[in-house]
Amino acid sequence: MAGEKTEKATPKRRKDERKKGNVCMSREVVTVVTLVAAFYTLKNLAGSTMTSLQEMLSRFIGLCATTTEIDTKILHQFMVDLFITFGLIVLPVLGATVISAIVATMMQTKMLVAMDSAKFKASRMNPLNGIKKMFSLRAVVELLKSSLKIIILGAVIYNILKDQMAMLPRLMDMTPQTILTTSGQMISEIVTMVAILFVAIAAADYLYQWWDYEKNLRRSKQEIKDEFKQMEGDPQIKGKQRSIQQQRSRSRMLQAVPSADVVIRNPTHFAVALRYDKKIDRAPVVVAKGQDKLALRIVDIAEKNDVYVMENKPLARAMYAAIEVGQEIPGQFYEPVAQVLAFIYNLKKKDQNS
Repeated sequence: MAGEKTEKATPKRRKDERKKGNVCMSREVVTVVTLVAAFYTLKNLAGSTMTSLQEMLSRFIGLCATTTEIDTKILHQFMVDLFITFGLIVLPVLGATVISAIVATMMQTKMLVAMDSAKFKASRMNPLNGIKKMFSLRAVVELLKSSLKIIILGAVIYNILKDQMAMLPRLMDMTPQTILTTSGQMISEIVTMVAILFVAIAAADYLYQWWDYEKNLRRSKQEIKDEFKQMEGDPQIKGKQRSIQQQRSRSRMLQAVPSADVVIRNPTHFAVALRYDKKIDRAPVVVAKGQDKLALRIVDIAEKNDVYVMENKPLARAMYAAIEVGQEIPGQFYEPVAQVLAFIYNLKKKDQNS
């Protein structure tokens, strides 16, 4: 069918969509990159983090175990140190997460910053559009992805904790350092397994997003034709514009005929009007030329405005073919044109004397 979108997107279509902010991007890729960045940042800081947490845990246990009344200054200082400790742990992880998210997004969008996508559009407030999106293929895919991630996360945590279930009660008898080390190993194992599985999901999602993006960019054959018409211009419109321009140019040319000194004709097929003003022209200039009907019109205007008309078939034909309107005559025409102008000037003198 003519309306089916079977044609690949043209470069113009891709460029226009990119300006609108419509690019191929997978949020799952961004999620996985930020997850891995946060995990490895935390892992690299594990040594200093463990030391800080052990110190804070020991201080907390010491405060809880004391039998005397705790000084408010000591408690206040403990809370300040606790916030600083958590800040030193959280801020590097947060920074790595933000930077990795920006990098992952920019790599997919190729450094695109589209202002059109940030503009307010009334269509976004239309509840019907929201309902359509809820029951679209994309919504189904997003639901399946979310469900799959929850299932995977639950399965990984269950499998790891199942093997460690017998050891969990023993944590109560372990030292703070051993508790943190054991918990860290369990968390590291969980995150590693989840990251591996999420990478697979992200890869599959990117392929789907690319397929969906290309599908939405497809055009029908008629749309491709319309696009090329816009780029190249509608031939009918261009033809009309060209015709109008030619008519205007012809009109200006005919208006210049009365300023000519002579019109050389052949006798009905060609006519060339020449002007030579010693003050402004270095050589005679063609102010008008025409063939057939236009030649007859030039001759008619010349006769009505007392411009001399001379018949010279070879000269009229040669100048018509070699010289454009507004150009000076080239050197090979100097002698024959000079003879014509000399003859015309002599006629003018005789007319003035008689």
